[in-house]
Amino acid sequence: MANDKARKGDETIGDKKGILLETGTNEFEIVEFSIGKVNYGINVAKVREVIQRAPVTAMPQAHPYIDGLFTLRGKAIPLVNLPRCLNVANGDDAKNIIVTEINNYDIGFLVENVSRIHRISWKDMEPSPEVGDQSRVVGIIKMPDRIVLLLDFETIIAEINPEINAKLTTVEDAAADVRALRSDVHVVVAEDSPMLRDLLVTTLHDSGYRFVRDFGNGADAWEYLRGLAAKEGDISDHVGIIVSDVEMPKMDGHRLLKLVRANDRLAEVPLVLFSSLINDEMRLKGESLGASAQISKPEIGQLIGLLDKLIFGKTMN
Repeated sequence: MANDKARKGDETIGDKKGILLETGTNEFEIVEFSIGKVNYGINVAKVREVIQRAPVTAMPQAHPYIDGLFTLRGKAIPLVNLPRCLNVANGDDAKNIIVTEINNYDIGFLVENVSRIHRISWKDMEPSPEVGDQSRVVGIIKMPDRIVLLLDFETIIAEINPEINAKLTTVEDAAADVRALRSDVHVVVAEDSPMLRDLLVTTLHDSGYRFVRDFGNGADAWEYLRGLAAKEGDISDHVGIIVSDVEMPKMDGHRLLKLVRANDRLAEVPLVLFSSLINDEMRLKGESLGASAQISKPEIGQLIGLLDKLIFGKTMN
């Protein structure tokens, strides 16, 4: 990292990347940064490092949010002008670049100032209130003297990168007999991004999975699942599979997974983690908690095939 390191006490982002929190505690860490008069946050698990503003090479016909490419340790990385993306006029004051790895995609975000790291419980993060267009913000964190907005970086990247958009919308057509099998399965989805949640539900419906209950956070999904566990009969008649993001307000996917596996009625229900945070370290966390499978966004096509395999024991054609 550069001289302007984001710190919590004596801990830098680089130090924290290898010492992530105990799995399933429903805690996470954010890097706080500012643009204009607004404070924002990004999950530390998405951050590779923070550097000072670097020289940029412009790219012809690039997306309007992209300033160009900068070089970090010999690798050319796209740079998103986040002030421009958020329609903030004073983007020239941006001093730092937050270098991220999201959906196995390296990309930098130009911001004004990076301040520090905070450890927070997901239950203290509230869903974004329904005020205007919510596509940029997935949650709010109330600090004693300010509010920090947690940005939906996946949606921003999907807008910029046509390849990711294609992966989010491309699913093979299913034969009538396959759709008939899928139609009897009850699917529970937990995903905080409104865009991705709607897209995921639509894709499941279009693939033949007719019974889908979706939730914007893990806590609401857990309350629903607890209610299903209290019903009589085979649990598979009430829920056949669970698909959960990892990063969500109120309760994250790892905590949800831990609670599901600890419940006698729900313990054997397949649960797939579908997240932009699925890297080697996070995969180990999911495995330790009993995830049936883990797949990185935005591979929705692969997700459908994976659900078939977990539910029916084979990949459907």
